[in-house]
Amino acid sequence: MSKKADIENRILTVSYQLFLKQGYKNTTMDDIAQELAMSKKTLYKYFPGKLELLSATFDVLKTRLAIKVQTLLDNKYIPFAAKLKSLLTVVATDLAPINPELLEDLRDHAPAVWKELQEYIRESAYLRFHKLIQEGMEKGYVASHVNISLVVFLYASAIQNLIDPKFLSQFPKEMRDNMGLKTSEIYDQAIQIIYQGILTDEAKTEYQQV
Repeated sequence: MSKKADIENRILTVSYQLFLKQGYKNTTMDDIAQELAMSKKTLYKYFPGKLELLSATFDVLKTRLAIKVQTLLDNKYIPFAAKLKSLLTVVATDLAPINPELLEDLRDHAPAVWKELQEYIRESAYLRFHKLIQEGMEKGYVASHVNISLVVFLYASAIQNLIDPKFLSQFPKEMRDNMGLKTSEIYDQAIQIIYQGILTDEAKTEYQQV
């Protein structure tokens, strides 16, 4: 890795951690420069503004996640149940740190980045999860009567809506408080509910043993 690329990578890593911790709105270029022990002038040489930094950090996240998921899907030596559970773990691990406060910031103050994230979830669901469910059906692990497109729609909707503060705000506060789940647990349980409903009895047993 070149020195320039190494510095850019460090800037993106530090910026992303600050966005997660403080939110997008409350994080300034001064904060980022200070955390990097770098002058703001130097920081601006690499990224022209906070929005560009935010967009770049999410591009890195999406690329990293896409590579992990695709590599897992392409592995012909992993049993379907193990592949399914590993896939859920990968998605939860990479997306869980994006807390509701940051998502609300994106929606209100960085709509272009918010839109790109939504589109990524939809496209990833279609291109990758559709492929996995199709594989499961061909191998007899997914019930043959299941409509694959519906499963993909349910998956994408669960991921998008359960972490969207404005969607959740439609429900009574008591109901939201009683859910009491971390973002990672929301991913895990919502997707398990969907997939446990479509697996054959044999696949359910195998899934529990992974």
